[in-house]
Amino acid sequence: MYPETEGRAAAERFRQEHGLGLQPLGDLVALIEQSAGVDVAVLDAGPDEHGLTMRDPQRGAVFIGVARTRHPMRQRSTLAHELGHVVFDDWADNTTCDWSAPSARESRANVFARHLLLPIDGLNAFVGGAREVNLAALSAVVQRFLVSPQIAAIALEQSGRIDADTKVDWMAVSAPQLAVRFGWSDQYRALQADSHQRRAPQRLLARAIQGYAEGVVSVQTIATMRGIPPESAAGELREAGISPPARHIVTWADPGDLPEVQVDLDALDDTLGATDTPFGTASEPDPG
Repeated sequence: MYPETEGRAAAERFRQEHGLGLQPLGDLVALIEQSAGVDVAVLDAGPDEHGLTMRDPQRGAVFIGVARTRHPMRQRSTLAHELGHVVFDDWADNTTCDWSAPSARESRANVFARHLLLPIDGLNAFVGGAREVNLAALSAVVQRFLVSPQIAAIALEQSGRIDADTKVDWMAVSAPQLAVRFGWSDQYRALQADSHQRRAPQRLLARAIQGYAEGVVSVQTIATMRGIPPESAAGELREAGISPPARHIVTWADPGDLPEVQVDLDALDDTLGATDTPFGTASEPDPG
């Protein structure tokens, strides 16, 4: 099978298996963690580092990490792309793999991401019966499905709404440009703020908070995981009614306040006196 065929089929199957229908997907981090059972973190990374997927072969645990960024549509594409690697079980040997080289595996993950974020049937339902669409329609698709203009343009061509030349022209447009031109720049700034926020894996953070409530994890640990000041973390936990158990303070008594203890040794003397063999010190062995 070709990457386009495999990627689209897998994306449609993923949506069906998890009851996602044809609607736009909301918080992808939460969606991946809840549906695929994969830990996801939004981390600080270099300008050319977007995302990665790691798997522990011993435990089978999978972790997706994406860079925090001011480009929310790109982050969503990266998240969906990395989920594609998980769905296809793409565990490459990183000692021999050239990550910068194009491959069928990377193309398939790209196709999976595109169809997961913007299913063709969902696009057709949203656009309706119009055969020709304009730039305002492109903006509406980008805003509705929270995808890049590039993904939207490819999907519009595949659905027969635009021709190849228009696709090329629209792929050069950016989401911020569309947001400003068509009046949803406030929403785009909110999306930027969200994609630029560090996020710890939810399950890991939940276990850390449980440890805090049991007195074995410090608030500094939780603050570090979330990338916020300890005071902020402590305040949020306190407002949620979560606090470590109270420490038991031991008050030591003054020796003079202790009661006098009477010890009767008569019974011990009687027992020793009744022993047939007298107790003595051990002698050195005969060097004989």
